[in-house]
Amino acid sequence: MDADVIVVGAGLAGLVAAHELTSRGRRVALVDQENAANLGGQAFWSFGGLFLVDSPEQRRLGIKDSFDLAWSDWQGSAQFDRVDDEDSWAVRWARAYVEFAAGGKRSWLDGHGIKFLPTVGWAERGDLRAHGHGNSVPRFHIAWGTGTGVVEPFARYAKQAARDGLLTFYHRHQVDELVIEQGAARGVRGTVLAEDNSPRGVASNRDRVGEFELTAQAVVVTTGGIGANHDIVRRYWPERLGTPPTEMVTGVPAYVDGRMLDISAQAGVRLVNRDRMWHYTEGLRNWDPIWPGHGIRILPGPSSMWFDALGRRLPDPCLPGYDTLNTLKYLRTDADIAGYDHSWFILTQKIIEKEFALSGSEQNPDITAKDRVGFLKERVLGKGAPGPVAAFLRNGADFVTAPNLGQLVEKMNQLTDKPLLDADGIRRQIEARDLQIANPYSKDAQVQGIRNARRYIGDRLGRVATPHRILDPAAGPLIGVKLHILTRKTLGGIQTDLDARALATDGTPIDGLYAAGEVAGFGGGGVHGYNALEGTFLGGCLFSGRAAGRAAARQTD
Repeated sequence: MDADVIVVGAGLAGLVAAHELTSRGRRVALVDQENAANLGGQAFWSFGGLFLVDSPEQRRLGIKDSFDLAWSDWQGSAQFDRVDDEDSWAVRWARAYVEFAAGGKRSWLDGHGIKFLPTVGWAERGDLRAHGHGNSVPRFHIAWGTGTGVVEPFARYAKQAARDGLLTFYHRHQVDELVIEQGAARGVRGTVLAEDNSPRGVASNRDRVGEFELTAQAVVVTTGGIGANHDIVRRYWPERLGTPPTEMVTGVPAYVDGRMLDISAQAGVRLVNRDRMWHYTEGLRNWDPIWPGHGIRILPGPSSMWFDALGRRLPDPCLPGYDTLNTLKYLRTDADIAGYDHSWFILTQKIIEKEFALSGSEQNPDITAKDRVGFLKERVLGKGAPGPVAAFLRNGADFVTAPNLGQLVEKMNQLTDKPLLDADGIRRQIEARDLQIANPYSKDAQVQGIRNARRYIGDRLGRVATPHRILDPAAGPLIGVKLHILTRKTLGGIQTDLDARALATDGTPIDGLYAAGEVAGFGGGGVHGYNALEGTFLGGCLFSGRAAGRAAARQTD
């Protein structure tokens, strides 16, 4: 045996699994197709949001949360409807994860040195129904260090284990086959790729220089999802979401290619819920890209007005920050606009200064660097938009500004092949909305949502602009933002039991084979069901990687 356990994939789930194994004295072979610069994978680039329930941060802000409320929200969002088959393990994983988030998760993270901003974000506010999709209260805890900071302790553990002789890195080793003998996982075979010293995130070569085979008592697959492979995204795009866009921007590095899903299926592993996926509708073309088609997601506050490609205001619950997949469904199924791949935000300078954040560790240098003084100066006391947002406003191909609506719409029309927007029609919709601002109450669902958000001190101080008229010159200039579909997550994958054991096509565990992270739908083959509550992707990698590592350690006693 080359190791006690082979971990395929050096992202967050793989690093967590490796730590659980090496901390118990197991010898680990950590195999990854990228170079050492990419340790931590996709999670390194994330904003670092984590879903926690009834946390100290929530309680300090007066947020009343509980397991019962969170579990109700999760079930309303997941809408599990395959409970006798593809969702059979996912439901159990979901409950276990919410119990973890409401129980030991906070102290476990603290034990690894992961700390949080004092404010708690309110992501995915939902579909406006108590029993439907969405977070009833703020639960999005942002780690100091962003995703980079979440990855850091586990990357450090792996490097120390390598120095101690318990872990061997196999960088630039691309797995092409899971070796299953007599119903048990016994290793992997694959291709050795040519050395490539590209910086983190930059697409690397796929030049073959050799072959390899590794053997072990167990194999843990933690290779991520499909977000960079648009062909796979389109292949499994569900009919309920209409037609896939002709053009999309990519929210993950090129190595998030989905290869191991089909490789696992060829080895007899059961894949489930492949029609469930999570893509954002507020994507921007990165003016300073790292990987091909690099897109950045806007994390919007609730005040921007959202219009489709023809200049019609989107209906609720298609509001900024509310219901990601409902918005995606509307944009891709409405017959009048399904042929277009974009939508629009219209907002004011006052809104962008308070409400725009950009997802990603590199777009939040103050938080990534754990610069608390810089964060206070930039986000709380500073004037103007945060630096990375201001850079997009200056350089981004999807941003236009103007002193009045007529000029703004004219510039917006210049960003499309032909002019689709009518300034008078847009003006009527904005003026109707602006009339709703005069009173502290309103019939407009979005205005109601703004006022509801500002009742929460975290939003009022740092996330939601004071209600004002969009066409108020004092709030200007006006800003138009062209939005693209941004690929991100697959919500299905390898079906696993609660010990993260991969299941065969007949539903029985494959001896010695485990799966964790996005390749396993973050647990059970689809812990989120149809919808995610945000802050649950990194958390799903942590929880399932921990479970897989502990179970594989028990097997290799």
